[in-house]
Amino acid sequence: MDLIALTEYLVKSIVVDEDAVSVKEFDSEDDKTMLIQVMVADEDMGRVIGKSGRSANAIRTLVQAASALQDNKYVKINIDKF
Repeated sequence: MDLIALTEYLVKSIVVDEDAVSVKEFDSEDDKTMLIQVMVADEDMGRVIGKSGRSANAIRTLVQAASALQDNKYVKINIDKF
């Protein structure tokens, strides 16, 4: 599974406003690193981050595990609001 699609699926399953979710990949300086930018609506920011960042860390862990099965790149996920 594509890591961008996986990230988008995980985030959309948490938020209320699925249409406001935007997931994009950006170039990084290192070939072994993948940078994913997740944009959500302002009111969904708390849901995606979760209490003490647990939801965000769970998303990062799942995507990193999927990356280890595919191309073994380090994945950085930044979550921000519109």
